[in-house]
Amino acid sequence: MKRLLSLAVLGALALFVVSAAHAVVLEGVGHANIHNGNLEAARAEARKAAIRDLSLQYEARVSTHDTMKNGVITESRMDLASSARARNVRVIDEFQSGNLLRVIVRGDISESRSQCGSGDSGRLKKRVAVTGFPVLYPDQARVGRIDDAGEILPQQLQQRLVAQGGLQVFGATTSRMFTDLLNAPTVQQGDNRLTNVLELAREMGVQFVVTGVIRDLGVADPSAWGTSVLDKMQRGIGAVDQRRRFAADLVIFDGFSGAPVYRHRFEAAADWDAGPGSSAGFGSAGFQKTAYGQAVEDVIADMAMAVTDALACQPFMTRIARVDDFSVTLESGATAGLRPGDELKIYRSKRYLESPDDSPELQDSDLSVTLEKVQPHFSRGTMPQLGGIVNIQRDDIAIIW
Repeated sequence: MKRLLSLAVLGALALFVVSAAHAVVLEGVGHANIHNGNLEAARAEARKAAIRDLSLQYEARVSTHDTMKNGVITESRMDLASSARARNVRVIDEFQSGNLLRVIVRGDISESRSQCGSGDSGRLKKRVAVTGFPVLYPDQARVGRIDDAGEILPQQLQQRLVAQGGLQVFGATTSRMFTDLLNAPTVQQGDNRLTNVLELAREMGVQFVVTGVIRDLGVADPSAWGTSVLDKMQRGIGAVDQRRRFAADLVIFDGFSGAPVYRHRFEAAADWDAGPGSSAGFGSAGFQKTAYGQAVEDVIADMAMAVTDALACQPFMTRIARVDDFSVTLESGATAGLRPGDELKIYRSKRYLESPDDSPELQDSDLSVTLEKVQPHFSRGTMPQLGGIVNIQRDDIAIIW
């Protein structure tokens, strides 16, 4: 009997793997020298050192590299590395002594989930589109004039994903996937898929769509941000609550079925300590210098890591663009990491007449395509039977696990 694989089932399995990781709470210490009175730069450097200390406490690997010449060691180097990752990192103590700054952080440390990418698909770069993150309550963005958050946040997320290097990332930060922000992700069909996700994925040729909603940008005490002399004086002496909240839902959709494969709410809170007129936008230098801006930056870093981890557990999938006798052309090529000799399983994309809007099921054809020619954006190979005989056609799927 032919095996039927539902794309939604694939996503659910990946979501189970992603959520199964174990985390522990640890504290790390970092130090940095203050140069030319630049406390912010020293604080950022000390914080990075503290996070590195966190990761190394959880899991560390030591490797040595010796250089020899004529039987004599001329150079010896030891590298210390960790594959652990830190989330929800918070600064719990800061101490300055002269030009030396010490920072202590606390965070949730878990094992890297890169083992999901240890199969043949691990070396391949899946195509991902990052869309806009609309703001649920735009009025909250007036303080600090950060009404551009819905476009700047996904742009920063996209930049981090590109820097990580494991995905092919495309920007669509002006696109909105949801019409009902309060209840997003909205179920527009009876099968928990979004038609606009499918359309965007097809148009951009991506396997996954990363999107979300910014749920909260509010300040803890709105009355603390008045313009009177008394209001300014109270803020100056710390007599009012200056904390500001941040919360955003991140959702990853499978571009072939529209099914969600990952969803998580990311939250943070920190003091909004921007001076008058110093912040003019979500990505401005003034915003980034605030304690709140630094907390949000950490959240975006967590988002990028979450996307990478979630998609590492997914197979590599690409559409069939053309079938000509024994020849099969795929919509992915060298930029995705495909090479001549790679073998991909072929699945037929099957729909039923009584439910044409349901997510397609993938029917194993018991055939594979072996690549012979690989170009940057497409590849071509052969299968052992005529495409017309086994009904392999355009828009069927090729998979590497």
